Amino acid sequence: EKNEILHDLDRVTFLHDKFEVCHSPFNTSGLILKPDELANELTYPDGDIDNEKLNRIHGSMIGMALGDALGAHVEFRPRHYMVVHPVKELEGGGTWGLDKGQFTDDTSMALCLANSLIARQYYEPYDQLVRYKWWYRDGYMSSTGHCFDIGSATRQSLVEFERRQKRFATLHNIPIDELDFLSDYELLGKFEVNCSSEGVAGNGALMRLTPVPLFFYKHPAEAVEYSGLSGLITHGDKKAYDACRYYGALIVAAVNGVEKKKLLDKDFYTTYKEWFGDTALHPDIQNIANGSYQKGGYDKGIRGKGYIVDALEAALWAFWSDKDSFRDGVLAAVNLGDDTDTTAAIYGQLAGACYGYNALPEEWTTQIYAKEFIHCLSKWITYEGTIWSPEKAKPPNISNITASKPREQGEIGGDRSPAAERKQKSSSAAQKETAEKISESTKMHGKLHVNDAELRTRSRTFTEAPESLKLPPDDKLPSNRTNSAGKYDSACPRTSK
Repeated sequence: EKNEILHDLDRVTFLHDKFEVCHSPFNTSGLILKPDELANELTYPDGDIDNEKLNRIHGSMIGMALGDALGAHVEFRPRHYMVVHPVKELEGGGTWGLDKGQFTDDTSMALCLANSLIARQYYEPYDQLVRYKWWYRDGYMSSTGHCFDIGSATRQSLVEFERRQKRFATLHNIPIDELDFLSDYELLGKFEVNCSSEGVAGNGALMRLTPVPLFFYKHPAEAVEYSGLSGLITHGDKKAYDACRYYGALIVAAVNGVEKKKLLDKDFYTTYKEWFGDTALHPDIQNIANGSYQKGGYDKGIRGKGYIVDALEAALWAFWSDKDSFRDGVLAAVNLGDDTDTTAAIYGQLAGACYGYNALPEEWTTQIYAKEFIHCLSKWITYEGTIWSPEKAKPPNISNITASKPREQGEIGGDRSPAAERKQKSSSAAQKETAEKISESTKMHGKLHVNDAELRTRSRTFTEAPESLKLPPDDKLPSNRTNSAGKYDSACPRTSK
């Protein structure tokens, strides 16, 4: 056990050296670093990178951010408003009072997910939830340094995750300040990560998806399954699981060079059925796979709403009808109205992967917030995705791989026997014994600012939201979700995502 712990923590040290900003949200002063503030701390991969794949992966990441930023200033505006005031260019202000090119929760959560995949080098949902929590509580990966535009379903799942963390710490004698940095895989396997209530099917599961299919692009079956699982941890409905699986498959196919005509083929699901295993798509998602989106747009029932089925159909409609123009497609997605940023961000994930970064409008890509940081992430996703394989990776931390009924809230998975508790205590003791060796190891890596133990002490686990982050009741939120200065509401207002 001691050797395994040393191996895990040495690996964390190596990952610090390789891409240290992925590991912790705090700098050496204990302050959150915004993505654009990390530009001087970025380290790029040393190995060879497939530039064709990078063009598609970078295109998907920036395409998502562009859609998000284009729709942000008119988020919640209804269709009739958009008809009179259509979005034509990248703008600031509006709903959240953002600067031109800044993004909202869609891209922030996707960056959390991308950081997790790069830092862990495999699919670890517990770590993903930790990073989402950092975003919610501390503004990690936010374009403003604060959480805003969080969906109610996502918020509820993250609050439940925090509650489970506290109980997990008590059950397994884990110090609170170490909860966000667990690396013992056997221990992580005892944590129930599906934190959503049953029947939650908002578009928040889909808006952040793309890092998963991008990272696992060489292994489509794993990419599709992990895509579905990535949604379940905050959105517990099978429609959310299958929407993410289907859209993940399309992104994987696009990265691997499948032409647009085949992506839009009504037989795509049948053609690539082996990617989906034995679990059939939910009928509502199967209907979309059969081409329900291939029709006339808003007048024919296409809606940019918060329901994941509507969102998936709207994004695919924009892709189908864009005449091979990212500009036309993303603006069509925004101008549907309602959840403008998310519909466009979902569109941008697939369209960006299909058309590639080089085909995106340069006058927009040069203005996107934290573009260098996203470029660096894209390079690491491409590099790690090229070398990842199921044989070398740890299996995901999941108790099952289907969208089954979630556990009751508060129920923790795993063995609670005395033997298991003794084993955990032994593991904790071994970890303590090796702390000095680990600390010494970190000093050998010149690019490290701090050692792992110091990083752990900077993790803040809130039992209650600070006053500045507490949410008012829904009926107390301002109708335009902004304060009197036209800026985002520091109370982290929520939507239906």
